[in-house]
Amino acid sequence: MTALTPYLFFGGRCEEALAFYRDAVGAEVEMVMRFDQSPEPHPEGSLPPGFENKVMHASLTVGGARLMASDGREARTNFDGFQLALTVPTEAAARKAFDGLAVGGTVGVPLTPTFWSPCFGMVKDKFGVDWMVMVPGQAG
Repeated sequence: MTALTPYLFFGGRCEEALAFYRDAVGAEVEMVMRFDQSPEPHPEGSLPPGFENKVMHASLTVGGARLMASDGREARTNFDGFQLALTVPTEAAARKAFDGLAVGGTVGVPLTPTFWSPCFGMVKDKFGVDWMVMVPGQAG
């Protein structure tokens, strides 16, 4: 089986991101493994100081979609060149998700009807991840 799964690196803020996405979009965290729980030792100097207890790997689902996440091996983040598209069934669900993602973030396009959706908006969350939130179908 072939699968394509987005893997996001949060530069030391993964634990915070997991809690944020749980609240904002109802993400379910399936598992979390920290660097100090690895069954194999990390090469000397491969982790920044203080990262021993950070998230090495996490798996979460949003609706039926899986995302993977980590703190990575450096204290910086760069989420450029992509957006996560979140499709929800109702305008109320779109508003709830959009408002949750917008906390501490930046609204790019407020929720509005478009020719492809009765409710569509774009937001950059507080971690710098860009989202498109939409309800399927044409505007009424």
